[in-house]
Amino acid sequence: MVAIIALLTMSCSNKNAQAQSSTSYMDIYITIDGKTLPIHLVDNSATRELVAALQQNPITYEASDYGGFEKVGGLGRSLPTSNSQITTEAGDVILYSGNQIVLFYGSNSWSYTRLGRIEYQSLDELKTFLKAEQGRVNVTLSIDEVSGISQMIPDKEHGKIYALNGTELKHEPRKGIYIKNGKKRFR
Repeated sequence: MVAIIALLTMSCSNKNAQAQSSTSYMDIYITIDGKTLPIHLVDNSATRELVAALQQNPITYEASDYGGFEKVGGLGRSLPTSNSQITTEAGDVILYSGNQIVLFYGSNSWSYTRLGRIEYQSLDELKTFLKAEQGRVNVTLSIDEVSGISQMIPDKEHGKIYALNGTELKHEPRKGIYIKNGKKRFR
């Protein structure tokens, strides 16, 4: 039997800190009700300060529906603004008044500071993820994906451990997803 062992730690990784293009600064993650999606950040002083804060700890805040097209919540801190007139689209992540994060599932035109965009497949998926028009939600922003797994204890008795590329590991893995070939055990 092949079992997949996921060993996760809550350390920051450098993979997300690399710029992806001239318009995309980096990715962070948004988690609502145990589900996580990436946010592609733009490069500005607000996102750089937000990332610096997230490197210390994830930020959790409460957001509520407003106007039938957005979820908005106080960030608990102020970020620098560079407001300009923007017509938003579903998926936009915006800074409003320097201290509120707005997550759009509709459209609005106002003077905002753009932070980035949530990566999603369909408008229905986005609305379900944001719990659009379903009241308050807790939102967590983080550098790394948030997982419900806090600890995994590997079974050292059975089988060898392999990386996903098929290479046998000589040492116990500390982080990542690995394949372990072992016997099926019942208790």
